[in-house]
Amino acid sequence: MRTSNYLLSTLKESPAEAVLESHKLMVRAGYIRKLASGLYTWLPTGLAVLKKVEDIIRDEMAKAGCVELLMPFVQPADLWKESGRWIHYGPELCRFKDRHNVDFVLGPTHEEVITALARNEIKSYKQLPLNLYHIQTKFRDEIRPRFGVMRAREFIMKDGYSFDLTTEGLQKSYRKMYRAYSNIFTRLGLDFRAVQADTGSIGGSSSHEFQVLADAGEDVVAFASGSDYASNIELTECLEPKTPRAPATKPMCTVPTPGCHTVDEVASLLKVPANTIAKTIVVVGEKKDPEDKGPAPLIAIVLCGNQTLNEVKCEKIEGVKAPLEFATSEQINAFLGCHPGSIGPVKFPGKIIVDRTAAHMADFYCGANHDGEHLSGVNWDRDVPEYTVADVRNIEEGDPSPDGHGTIVLKRGIEVGHIFALHTKYSDAMQCTVLNEEGKPVNMEMGCYGIGVTRVVAAAVEQHHDENGIIMPETIAPFNVTIVPMNMKKSEKVRDFCEKAYKELTAAGIDVLFDDRSERPGVMFADMELIGAPRMLVVGERDLEKDQVEIRYRASGERKSVSASDAVRTIISEVKAALGELNSKAKPQEE
Repeated sequence: MRTSNYLLSTLKESPAEAVLESHKLMVRAGYIRKLASGLYTWLPTGLAVLKKVEDIIRDEMAKAGCVELLMPFVQPADLWKESGRWIHYGPELCRFKDRHNVDFVLGPTHEEVITALARNEIKSYKQLPLNLYHIQTKFRDEIRPRFGVMRAREFIMKDGYSFDLTTEGLQKSYRKMYRAYSNIFTRLGLDFRAVQADTGSIGGSSSHEFQVLADAGEDVVAFASGSDYASNIELTECLEPKTPRAPATKPMCTVPTPGCHTVDEVASLLKVPANTIAKTIVVVGEKKDPEDKGPAPLIAIVLCGNQTLNEVKCEKIEGVKAPLEFATSEQINAFLGCHPGSIGPVKFPGKIIVDRTAAHMADFYCGANHDGEHLSGVNWDRDVPEYTVADVRNIEEGDPSPDGHGTIVLKRGIEVGHIFALHTKYSDAMQCTVLNEEGKPVNMEMGCYGIGVTRVVAAAVEQHHDENGIIMPETIAPFNVTIVPMNMKKSEKVRDFCEKAYKELTAAGIDVLFDDRSERPGVMFADMELIGAPRMLVVGERDLEKDQVEIRYRASGERKSVSASDAVRTIISEVKAALGELNSKAKPQEE
């Protein structure tokens, strides 16, 4: 590709709203342009990267025996009503009516569509196992789109679905996709980890996220220091303390805490550590009778004052409303006669759930359920006789690992892939059956496997950049090499060499950008470094007179002079070696 007939849309300044480096650089390098909130146009340079990501995905899917199809972006609401997610999915589901007043949605995912397809097309166990996938646009009406394509409303996703006769068959399909996804992210040149995760709105019994490790990640991943255990912090179990709870030594009494509404304020006033104060959070519970028109019950969740609530764990507790809903100040005041900063478990007139660690507190402080007052010397059983103990907090750095091997280390990650063992969640709801060997209909076992294709590009930029721009891995770089001539308009020798090199490299299957603009060298160098090509071929008349050209390497900053006659051969060899190195790390699929 020549810049003279290419849309090279680089910018010197970052967009004002950009926070993440990936957002800044993808705009500056001409990968994307914002159309509206959460909506982006992919420009030629970004699209080249996106297509290479898709090519690697398709290659590994084929190796795993998966079959590609294409499902509609627009989906009938009847399917979502049939699965039950029309009500439960939430406001991210973009709903609309067509001219005939029929309800439709813009697909955020495709479980309903694929299940409807499977129940019509798969009739016999002899057609199983089957794994179908597509790469398609999705839309989720995010309340606050941010971080460029990292959390956009419209995005491209690869999602696949396996169909099996038995649970054992599903487990085999799941392992195959786990291996395929590991291969994909390895070939993409990403530093990633597969971690145990919550199944969320998709559902199912088990799942793994594929997290790209990056400081900008929204997720927190917990690793064990003594094993290969890894999980999303949402799912990581906090073990019960091994030491027994200390006996009560103090009487309970009231202490004035005027104007104190937070743990830190109370700790500062009383000059005590935050971990000696019990923090009480009130959430909304489920009504026992759905027809009950009265207020919903309120539930107290008690933690150590220095620890944080894990909302995913909390909403899985029986009796707690899901999705989790925190009680408002008005609800709390009507229920207790005080404000949120004064709540405590003593004489709380509702269900009390105490975190495992908080249940080991003794002689602790807590709210008195009266504004301006707290209690000291509080002890479980003696002062709070009825409560339930559960794991409801977030794990912390240094906590013991749930698998018993070492302690926990926390790192930030960007979720780029997620696989789920759905089992019969959707086939039950939508009567997706197949005839087994006895000729009897059984609901098919399903798996779901997704990759955020557009997010992968942003994650790659987060891991691979410097102050000069993007440094893309060889397998997904928009160009393997850029050709930058010095004063080509004034030098026939430079022009002839560059033209010849461009044609030979292109003929060899190397992706090349030939910068044939009449720009100053500094501008061309800055643009070529910004867009993320792994190497730059710099051609000047003085070097050619000595039969030399220069190859500059984007990642290392190294500059190497090579014989002009060997330059093309050197570049072809380097590109093939670099591609081969990344691709060779992928493991073959095993039956």
